[in-house]
Amino acid sequence: MLTVDDLHVTYGGAVQALRGISLQVPDGEVVAVLGSNGAGKTTLLRAISGTLRLQSGRIESGSVRFDGNDLRARDPAQSVRMGLVQVPEGRRIFGRLTVEENLRAGGMGSRDKAAKARAQDRVYDLFPVLRERSSQRGALLSGGEQQMLAIGRALMASPKLLLLDEPSLGLAPRIIGQIGEVIAEINRQGTSVLLVEQNATMALGVADLAYVLDVGEVSLSGKARELAQTDEVQRLYLGHDGEGSGDGAPRTRAASGRKLSRWTP
Repeated sequence: MLTVDDLHVTYGGAVQALRGISLQVPDGEVVAVLGSNGAGKTTLLRAISGTLRLQSGRIESGSVRFDGNDLRARDPAQSVRMGLVQVPEGRRIFGRLTVEENLRAGGMGSRDKAAKARAQDRVYDLFPVLRERSSQRGALLSGGEQQMLAIGRALMASPKLLLLDEPSLGLAPRIIGQIGEVIAEINRQGTSVLLVEQNATMALGVADLAYVLDVGEVSLSGKARELAQTDEVQRLYLGHDGEGSGDGAPRTRAASGRKLSRWTP
C-alpha cells in the first residue's frame, strides 16, 4: 500500500530532518512509528501527506509511493482523493463549528451523499459521544472528545490509509486506552493505519509492525510484538515498574507476559 524508500528531507535547504528513511505499510495493517521529540516522526508524515512544503520542507531524494502512485509531486487534496488522510498533531478541529459541521467539512471532497451518510454513521458508531454532542461547538469539547472528533473528521473522507500524528498527546491515561481501542477497531473495519506516537505502550499494543526513529534515521524495525520484548525498546521507551501499565492501553496485538509501563520523556 505505502512504500517509503531511502527518503531524505531537509528544511530550508540546510537542516536535514530525515536521512535515508525506508518503511512499508502493508494493506490492512497498523504500523507504528516511535521516537522521541525531534526524531523526525512528524516530518515523515508531512512528506507522505504532501504538507511538507507548507513548512518549508523539501524531499531531497528518495521515493514515497501509495498504491503504486508517486506522492512527491502531489498536494494534500490530491492525496485525500487517493484515500490517504492525515490527522495532525494537536487535533486542529474547527472550534467555532459544531461537531456535525466539523464532520461535514471532513466529507466535503465527496459528492456521494449516500457515502457521506454511511461515513457519518460509522463515526457516530465509533464515537457515540460525538452523536450526543453533535450540536455542540468543537471548542467546548474535552481534549479526548476533540481527538475523537479529529479522527472522525478524517474518517469522513473514507480513507484507505489513516495517518495519525500523536493521537495520545495531552490525554488522560483512560482516554489513551480508548483511543488505542478505536484505532484497532478502525483497522478491523478495513482501514490501514500509520500511527506516529511517543506512547510506545499504546502504539505497540495495536500495531502489527513498528519502526523506531532516532535523529532522522530508522534505528530499529520489525514486528511490534517482537520489538516490545527487545532490551533497547524496553529500556528507552517502555520502562519497568513491576506493576504493569497504568495507562489503560489495549493489549490487542503486542500483549505479552511481561508487563510494560508507559514511556515518559
